[in-house]
Amino acid sequence: MDDDEWRKMLKRRNQKSQLAFLALFLIAACLFSTGIWYFFFYTRSPEYALRQTIHAVETQDREAFCRFVNLQTVTSHAYDDLTCDLFVYDSTLTPKTKVMFEKFYVSIKPQLSLGTADTILRRVESGQWSLPDGTDILKGRQLGIDYERFLERSQLRNTTFVKLGEVARNGRSATATIEIREDYTQTPFTLEVAMEQAGDGHWQITYVKNYRDYLDTIAGLQNGDIADYIEATKPIVDACNETFRAQQAQFKRLAASKNGTLTELQRTALASFLEEQVIPALEERQQKLDAIDVPPGAGYLSRQRQHATEISIKAWRHYINGLRKDDPEEFDTAETLHKQELEVDLRVEDIIHHTAVSKNMPNLP
Repeated sequence: MDDDEWRKMLKRRNQKSQLAFLALFLIAACLFSTGIWYFFFYTRSPEYALRQTIHAVETQDREAFCRFVNLQTVTSHAYDDLTCDLFVYDSTLTPKTKVMFEKFYVSIKPQLSLGTADTILRRVESGQWSLPDGTDILKGRQLGIDYERFLERSQLRNTTFVKLGEVARNGRSATATIEIREDYTQTPFTLEVAMEQAGDGHWQITYVKNYRDYLDTIAGLQNGDIADYIEATKPIVDACNETFRAQQAQFKRLAASKNGTLTELQRTALASFLEEQVIPALEERQQKLDAIDVPPGAGYLSRQRQHATEISIKAWRHYINGLRKDDPEEFDTAETLHKQELEVDLRVEDIIHHTAVSKNMPNLP
């Protein structure tokens, strides 16, 4: 190889090295710029906070969820929207009673707001909705309300995220749109979410601006479906109630005792009566109810009726075992289940009453 060829080869090599260095420099510059944009700008944007909130729910990350959602303000505003007109259209209540109820709901707002925040966080952590348990004041009706029913009316458990929409930013405040779907009626809706920038630069969801509009829209659809379902099942319920009243009278006659103690003959007769007549009547009623087409918005009421029947049958079976074995533990179990059934029955009655009252509401189709 002569000198000219050698110099040309070295020149080509130098050019390639310079091009490779330039390419690496440009890549590094792009990565550096992207890193600056991501860590100093994007992570301090409302869009980032929204996506991190969704990711926190998907990955069951409680800490991250709490960072990007101010649950205290979210649940506080939501509580006001949910309870603002609970009694407005109930003509069965006097003005004085309405004021009394309204004051009651104002007085229990701290417990319900905090309890609902805890319920949401349990959902984030576990991926499942669960009710308060143990010594929680919201368990059952300890606070004077049915928290299960309260949570159902919030529509939280039957609302599904679809996609993020646009974000309009105004200084340290922003409004984001979020597309959702109500699962019972498959109704789409666009939520308007208020956001604020914290002192360290990250953004938080603070409340839902049009949550009341969402509740009104869905409640109207659900109330219409529930009213149709109640009307369709009324003949079954009325006929079975007559049967149950007759059976209740028969039970009292069989259980009559001067000293409060049942004889062996009475225990045997009661066990046979419950097994041969009461339980079959409950099963037959539920079979007839199950044969009725349930409108989408009435699914919750239908399931509550099924649940009440299941608990009632289970309670009677334990009671029968108690009669036949003279076992106090079986009687205690039956009593516990009976209390649970009464709680569900009250919930069903509340739904039916609320639906009847809602016929006076302007949003009911």
